[in-house]
Amino acid sequence: MQLYFPILFFLGAYVLTYFTIPKIIGLVEHKKLMDQPNKRSSHVKITPTLGGIAFFYTLVFALFFLKGWGNHDEAIYFIPGLTILFIIGLKDDLLVLSPYTKLAAQLVSILFILSNESFMIHSLNGFLGIHEVPVYLYYGVAGFVMLTIINAYNLIDGIDGLAAIVGVVILIIYTTIFYITGEYFFVLLCLTLNGALIAFLSFNLSSNKKIFMGDTGSLIVGFIISTLTLKFLALSPESYNSLPFLLENVPLIAISILIVPLFDTARVFTIRLANKKSPFSPDRNHTHHILIDYFKISHQQASFIIGGFNLIFVIFFIILGSSSYNLYLVIALIATVLFLGYFFYRFDYSFANIKRKILFRRKVDNLKNEVKKGGEKFIHKKKRTIK
Repeated sequence: MQLYFPILFFLGAYVLTYFTIPKIIGLVEHKKLMDQPNKRSSHVKITPTLGGIAFFYTLVFALFFLKGWGNHDEAIYFIPGLTILFIIGLKDDLLVLSPYTKLAAQLVSILFILSNESFMIHSLNGFLGIHEVPVYLYYGVAGFVMLTIINAYNLIDGIDGLAAIVGVVILIIYTTIFYITGEYFFVLLCLTLNGALIAFLSFNLSSNKKIFMGDTGSLIVGFIISTLTLKFLALSPESYNSLPFLLENVPLIAISILIVPLFDTARVFTIRLANKKSPFSPDRNHTHHILIDYFKISHQQASFIIGGFNLIFVIFFIILGSSSYNLYLVIALIATVLFLGYFFYRFDYSFANIKRKILFRRKVDNLKNEVKKGGEKFIHKKKRTIK
């Protein structure tokens, strides 16, 4: 691949996004389609949203020129999925859809990717002793993996810069992996989206030209990242030989690349279920919210800290995965998760505290009901006395 191709796709995406986002901001402000802050918002004033519109047409434009680069016409399979998620994300940003409507749209989008041979996972290459993967198991597991990644990325889009910075880190890693393995279609796709994200970031972190990517953007970026993850897992054994880690450690390396969105999603879902709430119910229990609320740092500082941790963690796992087998990497991953869990345990988000809060809430509700019933009985008795 000639050097000017990566530069062309990256700069083209950057320029296209950078010069069209102000137009989107102007249109959103003119039509009053602003994001209104609420009790769980991290921003305090109305802000333009729909920045993800720029991601959509930038990617579609790039896929037109990429259609001859793939080995299995991958570009054609991306467009229907991106279009579905663009429409659903746009409608959700404007009207707010139910989580189940969005899940249904995501499943349909995922089916287009799973139907392409390029993403078929035939083997896990000895990970946890698993080699051959049956076709029926592939569709179930791959669909679940993509669905998890899309929603995990969607959930971390809660403060200025976080989703874009984490996305940039993940895409840099995948760009490197696909370049080493000779998958140039995916190299150029990563660079295109990275150019768009970096251009968007300059507005997302701005004080006077701020815009959010919205669900329109986070669903599209999550969809691309989930597809890249699937492709990473579907590479041939020969391709893995050029990578600096053992073949059987590939699934664990994929988890390490996505550690930030996966850990945060697992954590907030656990807390919500412990509180007997829907896992999709909004709150301020996210990792980035805790960093802001308890450590009193800015959005930018929290975003760069989390993004930096993601990059360092991946580098650490790649080094460890170059010589260590599954067992040691699994132990390292579990130890990290437990450490992070304990770290946030200290900030009043432990199961014990959650349980105490739940019990206290129930007592308060019972007391309210008793007072209400007592009041109703008193009023009823008073009416009888008057009669």
